[in-house]
Amino acid sequence: MSGHSKWATIKHKKAILDSRRSKNFAKLIKAIEVSSRVGGADMSGNPTLFDAVTKAKKNSVPADNIDRAIKRGAGLETGGKVWETIMYEGYAAGGVALLIECLSDNRNRAASEVRVAVTRNGGTMADPGSVSYLFNRKGVVIVSKQGAKVSEEALLEVVLDAGAQEVNELSEAFEIVCQPADLVAVRKSLQTASIDYESADSSFLPTMSIPIDTDTAKKVFELIEAIEDLDDVQNVYGNFDVSDEVMASLSS
Repeated sequence: MSGHSKWATIKHKKAILDSRRSKNFAKLIKAIEVSSRVGGADMSGNPTLFDAVTKAKKNSVPADNIDRAIKRGAGLETGGKVWETIMYEGYAAGGVALLIECLSDNRNRAASEVRVAVTRNGGTMADPGSVSYLFNRKGVVIVSKQGAKVSEEALLEVVLDAGAQEVNELSEAFEIVCQPADLVAVRKSLQTASIDYESADSSFLPTMSIPIDTDTAKKVFELIEAIEDLDDVQNVYGNFDVSDEVMASLSS
């Protein structure tokens, strides 16, 4: 079970403050704009845009904001920016490796803000390549247990032929892992079976995870929150593993 997915579960449980909701909206809108710029405004022929729009809708981003982002990205409306994907690498407490994925129109600003957030919150920056080899690019689909009302066995039966490599049970959801190229097929298999899903993304999953205790987990999560507060940061991935007992102590 990946630290990244457990962290996603923690965030899903947290109450979302208005300030953080607005930041989340901005990140989702940015992903839509980039997807539209790369693959065009037609969602039927642009699965990355389809997934970005679906995720935005599930997070209550207004339809008008989504529509304008698609148009800006496709050049149908003025105001679009040229976003660049930038990856930074670092370490958190306990030797936890971090991959920090940014979408920015200013590489110097992004680098400076990430470095300050990491160093001020107990982390250290790492040289390019010193952390990334610990992660593999994967397609990840999250299916809520409450929304889907499906067993792990039934879910595996639906997605196996579509290219799913494994189905992991989290506390409140199932994590379906596949190769990035199979992400669309896995997502479509769920839609065909009328199984609702929370998100379908291309993610970085750790090849090995480091178990961490409560004190270390608190430091790691505080660092990740500080990084994710940055406007240019889209995603943070870590190779930590948190036991259910540690999760329970953090929740309390």
